[in-house]
Amino acid sequence: MLVTTEQAYRAVAARDPRFDGCFVTAVRTTGIYCRPSCPARTPKPANVEFFPTAAAAHSAGYRACRRCLPDAVPGSPEWDLRADLTGRAMRLINDGVVERAGVVGLAATLGYSSRHLTRILTTELGAGPLALARAHRAHSARVLIETSDLEFAEVAFAAGFASLRQFNETIQEVFATTPTVLREQTRRGSDPHDGTAGTLRLRLPFRPPLDAEGMLRFLADRAVAGVEDAGPEHYSRTLRLAHGTGVATIRPEGAHLATTLRLTDLRDLGSAVTRIRRLFDLDADPAAVADVLGGDPVLAAGVTRTPGVRVPGSVDGAETVIRAILGQQVSVAAARTTASRLTDALGDPLTRPGDDMPEHGLTTLFPSAETLASAAAEHLNGPRRRVDTVCAVAEALADGSLRVHPGRAESELRRDLEAFPGIGPWTARYVSMRVLGTPDVLLDGDLALRRGAAALGIPGNQAALRARSVRWSPWRSYAGMYLWRAAAEPPPSRRGRHGRPGRQHNHPSTRENP
Repeated sequence: MLVTTEQAYRAVAARDPRFDGCFVTAVRTTGIYCRPSCPARTPKPANVEFFPTAAAAHSAGYRACRRCLPDAVPGSPEWDLRADLTGRAMRLINDGVVERAGVVGLAATLGYSSRHLTRILTTELGAGPLALARAHRAHSARVLIETSDLEFAEVAFAAGFASLRQFNETIQEVFATTPTVLREQTRRGSDPHDGTAGTLRLRLPFRPPLDAEGMLRFLADRAVAGVEDAGPEHYSRTLRLAHGTGVATIRPEGAHLATTLRLTDLRDLGSAVTRIRRLFDLDADPAAVADVLGGDPVLAAGVTRTPGVRVPGSVDGAETVIRAILGQQVSVAAARTTASRLTDALGDPLTRPGDDMPEHGLTTLFPSAETLASAAAEHLNGPRRRVDTVCAVAEALADGSLRVHPGRAESELRRDLEAFPGIGPWTARYVSMRVLGTPDVLLDGDLALRRGAAALGIPGNQAALRARSVRWSPWRSYAGMYLWRAAAEPPPSRRGRHGRPGRQHNHPSTRENP
């Protein structure tokens, strides 16, 4: 937990929504656990205990509050801040690894024994990997119950339950009600389901504020034709998932992202949602970031002017690595063009594109590592070394000798990437920032970032920038976003009336970067 018991109780007394997802509050006299901002009467200190996860509260015998729905909150930013085994395990559990490979598979992915992993998670979080995965399945099941017309047996299968009986017992235990009642309660309100098989409409919460405009602009500038489409009010893309394919469309709406998912296999729901949340950095704590970065005079104005800046993440580690290599030493536009041509030649046709979204042109999956390993050299132009690097990395991804997923330790991932000729520290750190969600990476070797630093009065050399960045820790990745924004702003002579900047444009970066 990121807060002490005393701080947690103060947050509950203030009904502070910034702490939703960081911990849950369990009330001994009622047997119910809530999110910190629950509008119910504040319990007495002697009657409450705090748990870092809903799974820990479940294991202790508590059930979820039906008023505040504590499972429908942003996730804890702790899992990106923590690079230890617990943080890495939580990222993989949220991605559905236990449902796909079991605890043994989770432990093997992390490089530990099942016994050791269970002991660490139980000590740290009050629940082992099975209990944590069970809470994840319960949340996925509730989403399907409330947003689809699937039979409950199909919901149980899609959410990862072994049987309908296990599904019913879990829903009753966690939510203190039955699947039938949950669905009836939803039907009495607005029905978010549009009637199309495999289609779900969800609301993904986050801690406000969120610089949605900046995020959508970032994604639009890098959108690969056929795979992605983005504009001022939406982002759409195809997804390669464990059991099938998907199409996602995301639109910012108030304090949540309105998300439409079309999946060929509903077992991929939890993983798809987790990847979208990571792409948009929805579990970040913007208040904590602003407290640190806003305290530095050179960044304070930018933090005030554009609150809630996020660090774009990744929906597919392998894709992100390949695109980062394609973007080395070229402009963002050139990298996008190369990736689009490669996708047009080698991408897999989408099995079931969204029927009501033909205008977005989502027809293709980004090429698989296996396809790139065998055929990329025939379709890539440019420096021979870059072509060789793409082929070597794709081959390593295909045979499993290189693993790029949110459960990797940052130091190990960077070491593995830098072992390839043609991949240097910049690319390795950029990949770790986006795939792992590492919040404290400053790409001080980036020319555009240094130009932004110089525009704010920081000497534009790496040594000076590194020295200044010490005060930005542990949020240097977010500081970098503000520096890139500063590089994109027009010089003072081109500012508008009253000293305000005119329309902003993205800088012509020399590298593929945020």
